[in-house]
Amino acid sequence: MDDREELIRQVARIELATGIPAGGLLSGLHRSVFRGQGIEFAEIREYVPGDDVRSIDWKVTARYNRPFVKEFAEECDQTFYFLVDVSASGTFGSERTKQRRILELVASLGFAALHNNDRTGLCLFSDRVEKFVPARRGRSHLVAVLNTVIDHRPASAKTDLGTAAAFLSRALPRRSSVIVVSDFLSPPFLRPLAILARRHEVIALRILDEREREIPDVGLVNLEDPETGEQLPVDTSDAEFRERYWRLVRESEEDLHRDLGRLRIRDLAVTTGEPYGVPLRAFFSRSPGRRSDARVQ
Repeated sequence: MDDREELIRQVARIELATGIPAGGLLSGLHRSVFRGQGIEFAEIREYVPGDDVRSIDWKVTARYNRPFVKEFAEECDQTFYFLVDVSASGTFGSERTKQRRILELVASLGFAALHNNDRTGLCLFSDRVEKFVPARRGRSHLVAVLNTVIDHRPASAKTDLGTAAAFLSRALPRRSSVIVVSDFLSPPFLRPLAILARRHEVIALRILDEREREIPDVGLVNLEDPETGEQLPVDTSDAEFRERYWRLVRESEEDLHRDLGRLRIRDLAVTTGEPYGVPLRAFFSRSPGRRSDARVQ
């Protein structure tokens, strides 16, 4: 209960700090999920130069021997699914754990969706799909989603984002925005993520901790992988080792950002140690056609 109450206070503090209610966070996505076309049929009309040729109704066109197009009504609400990493790497954190930051992000965006009367759903994953909650509207449903994130005890310590992405590709009955909240420390996942992104809008929130980026000089230490338990002794007093480690981490982050860009997946890096409210709102306020290099430091 204390964790739930603190979570609500945290979201309230974000709203006060930004000066803008959380409900404004997701407004930029409301016209982006369908790339400018809703799913409700509106009418048939004659083709005019500049219309998307993919909207041509070929049966009507053949009947009248001139081109006609289908028009669709814009949707006024959306469906959001949070694809949340619950693997053991989330227990790491220098100021707060990645798990805690993930919880805060899901809460903030969940309340934003609630404000817009949008549907929210949840998929928790490790190296398997651990929990799936179909999307619904309403405060009681959102509370149930957040309680699921808080109370869940993972069955596995490992990660496989690809398995979860493949599951959602099969499970989601309608086009949605899928917000992946993870550190993306996973076996190869780009192919199933690309398949998911063909039908749905996929957004990546990459959770990082500064201690993963830069190792301090503390002498001989054992680095442990929380998912496998494997330990590696290293000498952190070696300046060349620290520099090489920093360079490899930086290259890995840049490679991931570039790979996601190729899939037309927007991404934002969020660290565990600093406030995220303003950068998060700026990220979601951008036009969906523009990718962000923003990073919450």
